[in-house]
Order: sequence, then C-alpha cells, then structure tokens
Amino acid sequence: MTNLIELQGVTKSFGEEVVLDNIDLSVAHREFLTLLGPSGCGKTTTLRLIGGFDTPDTGKIIFDGVDITNKPPYERQLNTVFQKYALFPHLNVYENIAFGLRIKKVPKDEIDRRVKEILRLVNLEGFETRSIDRMSGGQQQRIAIARALVNEPQLLLLDEPLGALDLKLRKEMQLELKAIQKRVGITFIYVTHDQEEALTMSDKIVVMDKGVIQQIGTPVDIYNEPINSFVADFIGESNIVPGVMHKDYSVSFSGQQFVCVDRGFGPEEGVEVVIRPEDMEITAPQEGMLRGIVQSNIFMGVHYEMVVVVDGFEYLVHSTQYRGVGEEVGIVIIPENIHIMKAAGHAI
Repeated sequence: MTNLIELQGVTKSFGEEVVLDNIDLSVAHREFLTLLGPSGCGKTTTLRLIGGFDTPDTGKIIFDGVDITNKPPYERQLNTVFQKYALFPHLNVYENIAFGLRIKKVPKDEIDRRVKEILRLVNLEGFETRSIDRMSGGQQQRIAIARALVNEPQLLLLDEPLGALDLKLRKEMQLELKAIQKRVGITFIYVTHDQEEALTMSDKIVVMDKGVIQQIGTPVDIYNEPINSFVADFIGESNIVPGVMHKDYSVSFSGQQFVCVDRGFGPEEGVEVVIRPEDMEITAPQEGMLRGIVQSNIFMGVHYEMVVVVDGFEYLVHSTQYRGVGEEVGIVIIPENIHIMKAAGHAI
C-alpha cells in the first residue's frame, strides 16, 4: 500500500514551547489513522499542519508525492471536520452540503447528483429540506461529514468530531464513521484523546506525548505490545510492576519467578512488567502463582474490579468471580499475558 501523506522531520514551536519535535509519519492510501494522546501532546497541531492551517518550522509535508509544506488549505486535496461542525443555520440540509460545490461553480445537475449520492452514503435520504436546528447531534455530525466528502477529497481530517455527543451516540457514530470510510475508500486522519475511539475505528494508531511519537501500530499491537510505560498506562488499564529478566523467557516480579514469551534482554536486567487487569485469573490461594489480599471490590456490571495487594504492590484485577474485601486469593498469569518492557530511562 503506497503512502498518501508523509511528514519528514517536522518540528513546530509556539514561542519557546516545542509542540512537535522532529516527527516522521507515513499515512497510506485508504487508511484510517488515529492520532491519539493527552491534551497538549501535539496531535491537533499535526492535523493542522497536514491541513495547511499552520506551517512547520522545519521539515516537509508530502502529499501523494508532492511537497505541499507551504501550500494553503484550498490548494490541498483534503477537507476537515471539526468538533464544532460550523453548519449554516439559515440553510437546510441540502444547501449546507451543496455550499462548497456552489462556491466552486459546479454545474447544477452535478451538484444535485453528488448531494443526493452523499445523503444516501450517510443515511440522510429524505432530510434534504429539513432545517439544521431540527436535526439531532448525530445527524448534524453526519451532515458535516457529508459536506466535507461531497467535494471528493483524497483525505478527510477529523479533529475530535464526536466530542460534543453523548456516550451512547458516540459509540454508534464510531461504527458509522468507520463504515463511511470503508464505503468512500479515502484516507481518514482522526484526532482523539479517547482510547476506546482509537481502538474501535483505526487501522493504525499513532500514540503521542509531549510532541513526540511514542508508538505506531495496529490497535491490537498497541494494546497487547506497548513499547513503553506511557503507552501501556495510556491505552487501557495496566499493572506495571518492576521485575528482573534472568534470561530469555524467564522473569521475576512480586517475589516469584515466571515463564514469559519475551527475549533479547540482558542477563539479570531490570525491566518493567506489564499485565492487563483482565489477564489475571483469580483462584484459591493455594493454587495461585501469586497470593494477595483483596483491598477493594467494585461491581462494574460485566465484571468485578478488585485491587489485590501482593508483596506490597497493588494489582488491579478484573474478574467475573466475586471475592470479599480482606479475603486472601491466588492469582494465575499465563506466559502470553506477561509483557516485558525496558525499564524507564533506558532505550527501547
């Protein structure tokens, strides 16, 4: 799959604050890529640079083989959907979507064909004459997407477009957005701080922090194989405990030695061990690889969320089995669920 977008050594500062620090990034044709990270990590700035709303201090932005670093937004084959949809309240649904085409003086018959086609795509047929203020939040979001797609861009940029929706509607629109992207077959670059959104929709996730790309990978890779403690802690919930890698496939933590599936570390190297809460099985104390005391227990609907203290470390455990506070329990962890990372402060 060839690349549509390439960022090469891009740096951006505002005053003395370095917002992006020499980042390299490639985005393939027809890929759904998500820029994910906490507030201030540089993800929206990256989107704005690709869109032409800002210019990098150093580096290049290549679009389909052409350097567009200094081109204005209107000369780029892309459109942007923001969290605030900026729909025109005095225009109906049809005219909101047709607005950009009319500005470009597209023939009337062509406008009608393209608007009706895009309304079918976003499941808004029959709403052509409806006023914007009579549309729900989810419908308005689809109108904003339709208005962007009707211009037939090669790339759609989306800056936290679901942020104003309630939780149930956000989940519905996550699936809808992914389905739309597959149907139109163009590249989406999506910005969010919501890990669930990123894991649900993306072909590839770029995790960012403090202007630096921490890890790039598929949702499965990012979740199951975090490259450092920031990624492990930011993507879902994790237990990160210090350990010692004795040799390939052998690690100790919490006073016990375990078989794992990792290799390539030095003998007796200090490491960080990552275990997801759902990957720890609660057993009777005598059957556990670890033994601890339940410190707290909260029912979450599908599972119980427990804190189990083992050798002074508080493990977060998700289990369908109830155990009371103060009860001693065992914990079993299979090798495939133990992930080893370089200790903080060491090169990855």
